[in-house]
Amino acid sequence: MTYELEYTFVRTNGLTLHVVQCGPAEGPLVVLLHGFPEFWYGWRHQIEALAAAGYRVWVPDQRGYNLSDKPAGVAAYRIDQLGADVLGLLDAAGEQQAFIIGHDWGAAVTWWLAAHHPERLKRVAILNVPHPAVLGQALRRAPGQLVKSWYIFFFQLPWLPERLFRRHQFQFGRRALRGTSRPGTFTREDLKQYVAAWARHGALTAMINWYRAAFRKAKRVGQVGRISIPVRILWGRKDAFLEPELAQLSVSQCDHAELTYFDKATHWLHQEEPAAVNKLLLEFLAADPTSSST
Repeated sequence: MTYELEYTFVRTNGLTLHVVQCGPAEGPLVVLLHGFPEFWYGWRHQIEALAAAGYRVWVPDQRGYNLSDKPAGVAAYRIDQLGADVLGLLDAAGEQQAFIIGHDWGAAVTWWLAAHHPERLKRVAILNVPHPAVLGQALRRAPGQLVKSWYIFFFQLPWLPERLFRRHQFQFGRRALRGTSRPGTFTREDLKQYVAAWARHGALTAMINWYRAAFRKAKRVGQVGRISIPVRILWGRKDAFLEPELAQLSVSQCDHAELTYFDKATHWLHQEEPAAVNKLLLEFLAADPTSSST
């Protein structure tokens, strides 16, 4: 069965998020959380597959991105606020629990939720971001990861990152996507969609403020304990930003975790290997006894 995308706005945690919804109204809720520098569109290959399997899919533009509210100030982008946004979406959907799938920064929010609010999550899937404690250790002890994370430190500067990102019709962002992915992953039309999202008033500062807030409160971000709920980690080995061994180290932070590496995929594995990623995600979700997907 094919379901149309529904473009909605949802109040949560004192602000309004743009949320794309799809799938049967009574299906188990799945929330997809994008990362930097994306927006809901980054999950375009997963939304309909999940909906067709019987799930009710909510895909927000997280705060600061695209059509969602962009509160002022770095403090508005602390990890606890980002997590509270998602919990508010569950409340708005009338659901006590949901499946959460996160990529990049969306995965960081997912890790935080799994550690601090496991009672609200059935199970979670993580794409190419390690457990926060693992990443923190790597940044302190692994020179290779420190080099790969250069942009985190650059983003701490005022105004200059935004100015560089915006130059030459957002060349920085376009190169960040195409230069770190397999050829053909991001089409010209895809990049037009991204540029339109980046060009929205206040978006670049809000997006980069996620990094600024995390850096200023690094101890808080890293205070994520052991994960008790089931976790499925999918990881592209050719990630330009994160070392592949961080995925295995993250498994050791979980009571029930399973890891699958994609040897030829990059950081953008869900867009490079959509069929394989969708298959694994659907198998993982269906393994939950409360799931009624078909």
